[in-house]
Amino acid sequence: MESLREQFEYLALQYMDSIYKAALSMTGNETEAEDLMQDTYLRAYRFFGKFEKGTCMKAWLLKILKNTFINKFNKQSKEPEIMELGRFKLSEDKLAVYGNPEDDIIYRLFGNELMQAIYTIPEDFRDVVLLSDLEGFSYKEISNKLNCPIGTVMSRLYRGRKLLRSILREYAKELGYVYST
Repeated sequence: MESLREQFEYLALQYMDSIYKAALSMTGNETEAEDLMQDTYLRAYRFFGKFEKGTCMKAWLLKILKNTFINKFNKQSKEPEIMELGRFKLSEDKLAVYGNPEDDIIYRLFGNELMQAIYTIPEDFRDVVLLSDLEGFSYKEISNKLNCPIGTVMSRLYRGRKLLRSILREYAKELGYVYST
């Protein structure tokens, strides 16, 4: 009979590359992504007894990753912010758009329009978009993970992508990818 550790290693370690890629897309920094991935695997191992056998390990790990990421930023938002001058460019008009401290923290840390847009859309849409487009889960896998009908997954994915397109349209115009009409 396999030990709990051996079971965990067999089921979870095969997804390290996917978890790292997801962590890197969240943090935009290799060192922070490695730390986030390590924290995710530590929590997953600690709570492995609560993992339901037969369900999708990758989805479970991604949920832990997401929650760990959010928890870290909630914790950081309560600590005094220390940053080098000139590292971040924050304009008053962009700060005014984000009343939510989590969105503001993500923008300050990453300055990444895509990450900003992803965390601006409602969580129901964001979860489906991330699971589908970032991690490549099928509609059925997402449906099982989020415990909702496949039709709802398809609708949320369509609407989430549509929201992202509209949010990123101005940014694309600034970069010259889309011309003003």
